[in-house]
Amino acid sequence: MWTPAGEAKGYRQNRQATVAAHTDPELIPFAKRLAYTAQRQRIDTGTSLADRHSTTMGIHFSTEELAARREAAQRAMRDQGLHGLLMFRQESMFYLTGYDTFGYCFFQCLYLGADGRVVLLTRAPDLRQAQHTSVIEDIRVWVDAAGKNPANDLHALLNELGASGQRLGIEYDAYGLTAHNWRRIEQKLNGFCEFQDASDLVTRLRVVKSSKELEYVRRAAELADEALTEAIELTEAGAFEGDILAAMHSAIFRGGGDYPGNEFIIGSGSDALLCRYFTGRRHLSADDQLTLEFAGVYRHYHACLMRTLLIGRVDPEHERMHAACVDAMHACLDALRPGDPMGSVFDAHARVMDAAGFAQHRMNACGYSLGTTYTPTWMDWPMFYTGNPVLVEPDMVFFLHMILMNSDANRAMTLGQTIRVTDSGCEHLSRHPLDLIVKQ
Repeated sequence: MWTPAGEAKGYRQNRQATVAAHTDPELIPFAKRLAYTAQRQRIDTGTSLADRHSTTMGIHFSTEELAARREAAQRAMRDQGLHGLLMFRQESMFYLTGYDTFGYCFFQCLYLGADGRVVLLTRAPDLRQAQHTSVIEDIRVWVDAAGKNPANDLHALLNELGASGQRLGIEYDAYGLTAHNWRRIEQKLNGFCEFQDASDLVTRLRVVKSSKELEYVRRAAELADEALTEAIELTEAGAFEGDILAAMHSAIFRGGGDYPGNEFIIGSGSDALLCRYFTGRRHLSADDQLTLEFAGVYRHYHACLMRTLLIGRVDPEHERMHAACVDAMHACLDALRPGDPMGSVFDAHARVMDAAGFAQHRMNACGYSLGTTYTPTWMDWPMFYTGNPVLVEPDMVFFLHMILMNSDANRAMTLGQTIRVTDSGCEHLSRHPLDLIVKQ
């Protein structure tokens, strides 16, 4: 069971290990070696690789669950005739091994062979990160130096793994693989092996959640609820957006939560019509509108909420917009059934909004999957838009958002919640009702 005291105790223990890692004089010579295995190295806490899971707070799934995920990926690879998979998505690395870092902003690659071999190629700062947060035993470090091309290290690694002349899957669609780095890989490995786009191989496995993942999602939803409660309490004429935002984040961090995959979205007045974060804060007016879109996050699992709060006088058009959002939400929930295509959910949303006279003010999508996603976004695959053929399955987790933005009248209204698909319908993960929130 999660408790704040337990979380704090684990933090203090692991803080000592983190300090040791940053002051270890052996870090530099270690970086010059090519391979790091459990037989040769111990992490800073003095425990073996096999003991990591029980002695650190860096790995959040059992070794058995992580192994089962890799086995499912291997089956998918064999079905596609792949010798191995080159992963550049941090989400894939976390899902299969527990590896948790923002180091994907630099060149790194996780290799999974159809035979189960797992090798990480990364930079020295992520050596201890991988040891502490993952079950990866074979970690190779490419050394920063003038003129260095890590594609050369990847070529040497793949040659060692017997990938010459083989077909390899690769995650082209990844924030961790820039066009610059891909061109270096392509140039170095041209003629060495055959590449096949496998960007969605692990993503498709991630979309249906395990019982442990759902435990984390529910905790994330609780944190989102706490954040919204804080926002509602502070929202009033004269309130500073920065105070509201700070209180929301504080509720999540106090509860043991994490940073989200992207910034919280907050905007009032005419900025309430924006669906993206931007810099700049204002004080709420006597008659105002405040749009909030945010996520509770726990173990990188997201649960989102979205609301437009009204301050002071309520315009009848705002009430009509909110009623349309509620009706559209219920229509989407009715359409969100196992075995049905995701496109039908968006179509239900569009029918209600259009019938209410808001065709010109709605969006062209009404939600998406949620899970473990890293910066720059918490949006996951797949999305609700017309014609999407992906079939809904039990234990998928989705964020449904009903958004109306009327630029002519300068009015916004939004309503969003996170749900889990059940065998027969949907489970609401938030305790907050869908009522219009008005603060006087």
